[in-house]
Amino acid sequence: MYFGTLSIMKNIQLIGLLLVVLGSFLPLVHVPIIGNWNYWKLDHYLAITCWIFSAGVLFGIINNSVNMAKIFAILLILLFGFTLFAVKMQSLEYFSFMPFKSWQEKLAGIVKLRWGWIVEFLGAFIIILAKNNNK
Repeated sequence: MYFGTLSIMKNIQLIGLLLVVLGSFLPLVHVPIIGNWNYWKLDHYLAITCWIFSAGVLFGIINNSVNMAKIFAILLILLFGFTLFAVKMQSLEYFSFMPFKSWQEKLAGIVKLRWGWIVEFLGAFIIILAKNNNK
């Protein structure tokens, strides 16, 4: 039963999983003077959570549980969304010492998102959108 469409679906999901894991090591945020940060430099707990969810996806793929893999992929997308929100809020908080709100927002805007997020979200969406033709 491993050969055929199930094999193709598993391979596509494994590619998505590989993109998520590799994406966590790519530059996600650029902080001026400091440089680029990946998931580990952003927050250790968020990086570990990302890898635990990725392990859940792998467990679902290995055990032919498409729903489990998709649930963990949805959790990954929620984690990525939370991380993006947290980065924005933290950058605003970091410059809260400024006397004017416009200065605070202007300085918080120098923290830029990088291309690693595209790889992260693409991998999670590939896991979700891979179809199981055996049903």
